[in-house]
Amino acid sequence: MGPRTRRFVAMLGVIVFLVVWIWGAIAIRGMLPASPLIDLLVYAIAGIGWGVPLYPLFRWAEGGKK
Repeated sequence: MGPRTRRFVAMLGVIVFLVVWIWGAIAIRGMLPASPLIDLLVYAIAGIGWGVPLYPLFRWAEGGKK
């Protein structure tokens, strides 16, 4: 698979992942009691944590180990 194709597949993967990630964060927030502190914690963790699961996909898209 060429580099352009790999990056395109990775881009589609990122879009799908982020849609599911955001939907999950909103769903989890909906199950918790209403509180500005809980809002801050849930969305801060979701906002910081999205990159960690995508790191292997980014490495693969750039051609693996360098």
